[in-house]
Amino acid sequence: MAGCSGKEPEFIIPDGARVISFSGYDWVVSTTGEEKAGPGPNYFSDSPENVWVDDKGRLHLKITYRDGRWNCARVELARHTGYGKYVFYVSSRPDSLDRQVVWGLYTYMSDTEEIDIEFSRWGFYNNQEAQYAIQPSHRIGNKVRFRMDNLEGESSTHLFDWTRKWIDFASYRGHRLNPVNETEILARWRYYGDDIPPDSDEKLKLNLWLFRGTPPFNGEETEVVIDRFEIH
Repeated sequence: MAGCSGKEPEFIIPDGARVISFSGYDWVVSTTGEEKAGPGPNYFSDSPENVWVDDKGRLHLKITYRDGRWNCARVELARHTGYGKYVFYVSSRPDSLDRQVVWGLYTYMSDTEEIDIEFSRWGFYNNQEAQYAIQPSHRIGNKVRFRMDNLEGESSTHLFDWTRKWIDFASYRGHRLNPVNETEILARWRYYGDDIPPDSDEKLKLNLWLFRGTPPFNGEETEVVIDRFEIH
């Protein structure tokens, strides 16, 4: 199980915050109210139109257009977890996202202590659709990008295994903790660099937002689905 540091930093849920249950964990739904905030910057909404869990227990994140503005979505795990294998079973194709949309699965402590799985073309039509990154990602060796346009169906699994000495990333076709054969592997990467975050007071976050706060190129709302999440 995750959390090998022997400490459990306190997580204080803000007064009035919306909390949802997903995959056996409590998650705080972010809101920025009438102000924009990073990343982007964007408006983040805690409305059930932007974040909800369906009757099958799947998490939905959605970018909506309401009252003349685009509202993005973010949830944050309401507890510390630390070192471990974080596994995300998703049922939306990352290669179908608008070029301005960013879908993130990540741990965050600060802009220099962050582990990312991100799906985005970062505004470019022909860009690769996915990346693994350790912040600061501009440093050589802290990021790899790959294609996600060779899926079979909607389902894929993405994970990072965070240890003191390295971080393993992997993406597979379908929903599986381990691939049956090499054809199911979409990408793999082991990071040995100097920027492995320590097990401190980081939080796991899932978000869906607009790159540089720019509206979707296609002018349409975006919804993604995460079937379930596990920590091993």
